[in-house]
Amino acid sequence: MKKIMKYLIVFFMVISMAFMALPVSAQDDIAKRMSDVLIKGIEEGHWQVTADEIYMWIKTKKADFLVVDVRPKFDDYKEGHIPGAIHIPYNEILKPENLQKLPKDKKIILVCPTGQLQNLPIVPLRLLGYDAYTMAFGYAAWIKNYRGGEQMKAVINKVNTKNYPVEK
Repeated sequence: MKKIMKYLIVFFMVISMAFMALPVSAQDDIAKRMSDVLIKGIEEGHWQVTADEIYMWIKTKKADFLVVDVRPKFDDYKEGHIPGAIHIPYNEILKPENLQKLPKDKKIILVCPTGQLQNLPIVPLRLLGYDAYTMAFGYAAWIKNYRGGEQMKAVINKVNTKNYPVEK
């Protein structure tokens, strides 16, 4: 058993080193492709939709979108989520089995507690050809008195007691 573990460790080390040794041209290609996606962000409204837009789409029974709840814990999803949403944690969304759950012919709307975590997979998803968006301010904009909104209020109240330097 120890011998197998040693072989596995060596195998993973070799694979890791191979990825780190990507030629600069491959790194440059990936960076350029990501840059091309990011440049489109301004003209495409930073790929954000509002809670009101999603509510209207649900109310009018639009079928050209899928809400993906990307909160890390499934228990949060079980406590309450947008009707019709599926749960895939943000840090697992790029796994092949999860990408298969995402249709490329619909808008994919990512939603997290405050609108921060949902932004992490946007560029890779768009790079892979998904029409991915985030919901502005996440569940703090959807669920009344949601803890994400309460966390944002606490941060705002705390900063109001500070006087951090601002350079002009």
